[in-house]
Amino acid sequence: MSKRVKRTSLASLAKELGVSRTTVSNAYNHPEQLSASLRERILETAERLGYPGPDPTARSLRTKRVNALGVLLTEHLTYAFEDRASLDFLAGMAEASYGSQTSMTLVPVGPNTTDVLSARQLVNSAVVDGFVVYSVAKNDPYLEAAKTRGLPIVICDQPADDFELPFVGIDDRAAIAPAARALVDAGHTKIGILCIRLDTVPNNGPVSAERLDNAHHHVQRSRVLGALDVFAEAGIDRASVPVVERHINDPRNNVDAARQLLEANPELTAVLCSTDTMAFGVLEYARGKGLSVPGDLSVTGFDGIEPALAMGLSTVIQPNKEKGLNAGRMLASLLDDETAAKRVLLETTYNEGATIAAPRA
Repeated sequence: MSKRVKRTSLASLAKELGVSRTTVSNAYNHPEQLSASLRERILETAERLGYPGPDPTARSLRTKRVNALGVLLTEHLTYAFEDRASLDFLAGMAEASYGSQTSMTLVPVGPNTTDVLSARQLVNSAVVDGFVVYSVAKNDPYLEAAKTRGLPIVICDQPADDFELPFVGIDDRAAIAPAARALVDAGHTKIGILCIRLDTVPNNGPVSAERLDNAHHHVQRSRVLGALDVFAEAGIDRASVPVVERHINDPRNNVDAARQLLEANPELTAVLCSTDTMAFGVLEYARGKGLSVPGDLSVTGFDGIEPALAMGLSTVIQPNKEKGLNAGRMLASLLDDETAAKRVLLETTYNEGATIAAPRA
């Protein structure tokens, strides 16, 4: 059995160098307070003696900070690294922490849990200084658990009606209007909508007016309602627009949603999607059925992720990376006891793309 290597202490390193322990500590935590030559001598000696740096546990006990930002995700962890919109958001969060010696801790809570006790246990076990809560439902138990901890919190995307906490997002209802208007302007009147989950209670199928109006996931609710607003202005009755929902936003579910919508409503000439990934499902389904896009079917998306723009999808571009950047900076400001903006709404743009054409006569 191998013996545990004894850790060189800060005190022994200071003694070896003939300097104070504070000077050694400053070489790691406040390098601007030392000359370049002194800091280099300290670090070289530390490496020779096998000193790895100040004990982060001891430092956190002293400062009451762990230098970690928590990102609360209502998705499985794999989704965070597979979905481009989520990846762009996390890239923005990472950029916000550059040069701050602050790490990022992902707290994936999954899309289905409603157990308040489990939520509290998971959130309480996260060793972080504060939370960015990324797109959760209204009255989500994990958000409530985070509030109970008393740490600084920034909400990104949703819930959009919690005006007590700082918020970063977009006006989803207004943002989707250009995509809906492009379909109307092309002459479409028989349009269907695909969206991802509207509530914590799963519904993999048609969306009733009651479910939509009472949805707790504000982002998807706002996008669907924003499209219906435009259609109503064009004289298209809300009741004539079929909406199909999928609880999990992945390729298999998205293709199946397209199948369900189009098989049940073969008269449709266009499909408006609340995410680019839903639009990918429609495109794949159309290819499998020999349908031409946009000749036989027009399609729009939402997010403006790189693969969507590369394939020429007509879509709304939202600033996912800037969301993460703003949320991370806002949380850092709160941790430094500075005044943070209470509400930041970012601008979106519309990519005309090449997936909309006039319906066939």
